[in-house]
Amino acid sequence: MYHLECIECGKTYSKTDVLYTCECGGLLDVIYDYSTIKLDMDVLKTVCPSVWKYKELLPIEQEPVSIQEGGTPLYKCDRLAEKIGVRSLYVKHEGMNPTGSFKDRGMTVGVSKAIELGMKTVACASTGNTSAALAIYGAKAGIPAVVLLPEGKVALGKVAQALMHGAKVLSVRGNFDEALDLVRKLCDEERIYLLNSINPYRLEGQKTIGFEIVDQLGFNVPDRIVLPVGNAGNITAIYKGFKEFMKLGITDRVPKMTGIQTEGACPIVKAVRERADDIIPEKDPETIATAIRIGNPVNARKALKAIYESDGTADSVTDDELVQAQKWLAQLEGIGVEPASATSVAGLKKLVDSGVIGHDETVVCVTTGHLLKDPEEVISVSAEPIVVDATIEAIRKAVLEN
Repeated sequence: MYHLECIECGKTYSKTDVLYTCECGGLLDVIYDYSTIKLDMDVLKTVCPSVWKYKELLPIEQEPVSIQEGGTPLYKCDRLAEKIGVRSLYVKHEGMNPTGSFKDRGMTVGVSKAIELGMKTVACASTGNTSAALAIYGAKAGIPAVVLLPEGKVALGKVAQALMHGAKVLSVRGNFDEALDLVRKLCDEERIYLLNSINPYRLEGQKTIGFEIVDQLGFNVPDRIVLPVGNAGNITAIYKGFKEFMKLGITDRVPKMTGIQTEGACPIVKAVRERADDIIPEKDPETIATAIRIGNPVNARKALKAIYESDGTADSVTDDELVQAQKWLAQLEGIGVEPASATSVAGLKKLVDSGVIGHDETVVCVTTGHLLKDPEEVISVSAEPIVVDATIEAIRKAVLEN
């Protein structure tokens, strides 16, 4: 019992319609009849978290295309909390999904919906993680996948995943925003199913991050969620997850949604500072965090709504700040993440230092991708291996000297 609805004009569409935006140009949302949804709390409290644990709140009516996504760890990070200066800090590490990023959650739903709608090919533009997830779920489903990547702007680990799993990979001489415009035209003209986050069904999978956080905290809600923002689908989706649990009476509040971008690509941060309802796109975004190197996020209006409604905020960090946070995560808590993921921790530190986030808050930082997604960056910011002779004297000297 669900339909699609425009967030701007309110026009509704059938669940069988293949479309991504309203006739007016507005973004679409999946709207459920919550009076028909009955969740078994005994099941919720005993079954291990996973995306399809919450199938009653997902818009798929057939057996899903799944590789056991979700159920990612929520780490309590006491050493990192002390470093940053907050009472209680958790890290939800989405890099522990099967393909190494949160995009698996969206793709299990998105590719399942493509099959349900009778689509024969799936496609996306990507900064890397979306292409990897689409290629792998397309392979699992047995349908062709096409991905457009901005040439020279995608981390090698992500390109490797798309290639190995059989996607048709197009390296576009342009940036991500240009690649997205092109793939949208291709999908419209050739009846190929678009699975970027402008597709409202993909966000339905990603909202399960919110469900799992509540679940893993013993059905309690943290004060704040801090997460990286690129195309802005994740902050939108996670907020929806928290709202739905509240609508169903499972929880009684939502956390403050706090989005972090980098100074080289921060259109949403600039909009929040002006309390604007929409962004001014950035033509040439640039940052070491390739996963969020996006100047014109398609879900900006939804994301801004999530931030404002939840009394959240947004801020930006430098590349140097995110690299420091990346090292803290690894060396204090044993959590290895790609650069974009570390923006959540870097942003938390900045907002605590400035007094925006209180020292007494319980915070969950979402880290969106695994360290091995971008091994070249890791090598470039880490100390070089120490080369020694194959003698115990040389080994002892290297180990014991300062």
